[in-house]
Amino acid sequence: MGSHIAAEMIRRGFSLWVLCRPNKHLTGRERFARILDWLGVKNPDPSKVRVVEGDLGQPLFGLEKRRYDEILDQVDEIIHCASNTSFSERKRAEVEAVNITGLQNALHLAAQGRCYFFHHLSTAYAAGRKMGVCREERIETEDFHNVYEETKCRGEGMAADLCAREGIRLSIYRPSIVYGNSRTGAALTFRAFYYPVRTVLFFKNLYQTDILENGGQRAKEMGVKMDPDGRIYLPIRLERNENGGINLVPVDFFLQAFMALWEDCPAGGIFHLVNARPKKIDELIDYTRRLFRVEGVRAVPSGDFQEVPRNPLEILFDTYLDAYQPYMRDGRVFDSRRADSVLQRRNLLCPDLDFEVFSRCMNYAVAAGWGGRIGMRNK
Repeated sequence: MGSHIAAEMIRRGFSLWVLCRPNKHLTGRERFARILDWLGVKNPDPSKVRVVEGDLGQPLFGLEKRRYDEILDQVDEIIHCASNTSFSERKRAEVEAVNITGLQNALHLAAQGRCYFFHHLSTAYAAGRKMGVCREERIETEDFHNVYEETKCRGEGMAADLCAREGIRLSIYRPSIVYGNSRTGAALTFRAFYYPVRTVLFFKNLYQTDILENGGQRAKEMGVKMDPDGRIYLPIRLERNENGGINLVPVDFFLQAFMALWEDCPAGGIFHLVNARPKKIDELIDYTRRLFRVEGVRAVPSGDFQEVPRNPLEILFDTYLDAYQPYMRDGRVFDSRRADSVLQRRNLLCPDLDFEVFSRCMNYAVAAGWGGRIGMRNK
């Protein structure tokens, strides 16, 4: 999301300082150039777009003090998008290094320099385990599904406290689950929304190969069959929440909404960037069945598992999807009246994830090797 925002700011002619880490193979400048090229931004004016190679988690971003002071003296607004989205408790140190320490360093820059506005990209799921209506207001809870939710909520509090103390305006943007471009299917990463579908395809391909090449004994043990027309039957039940669904927004809507709020809300605020029509898991299962010729996957009420215990394939599938279960049957409702009051004036409405959009995004993911063959990545 940060790369999309940066590219849009460049298209609109703003002057940017972009903090970008190098990796094992590319410098920060090379990484950013590849991302811009993938996003269709060619040869940005170097006098307006300054790429700073640094590490958000280090004091002064790991920069020489002279370079850091140069940024202090020139930056008016900060858009903070960096985030570690891991749910795993065993990765807590890595998550906190970005979502807490990195944010502290960005806030320190805001407090020490000439910054008058801090824009913080958070998540609607900072609400934690709260059920029912989640409002566009500060969150008071200590009950979360995972370390990601927890650190994003803590980060919001840190930003709010410092900005209030220093007289800096603050906007907090809370998108739900962001997926690829609804018009082109293009995406840079394929986690969250993509992962359950990718896992279904993994099992389909695994047992299809076993049936066609090895006699199908492993498939038979898991209850997997192949129809005469080549369709694979996977006996997998997913628990359904009758009153919930998966809240999904495409990255193109997120970008339009962010820019509208950035331009039209000079006083700041907290904004939910969400879909008013969460997708039922039944619909996504149907889309997957139609697109990938997979049968047997179905959504059932929780009581179904009490009557018929999970089969071996379901147990295996759940080990892959455990971290995503709260989002696949989510009962949280994200009130978005504050954001909608701005977006509706611009006729901005989150598009529905229908079968066409789903197909576009999943076909792109498959063609991209789930990220392994995107042109901007290392060769």
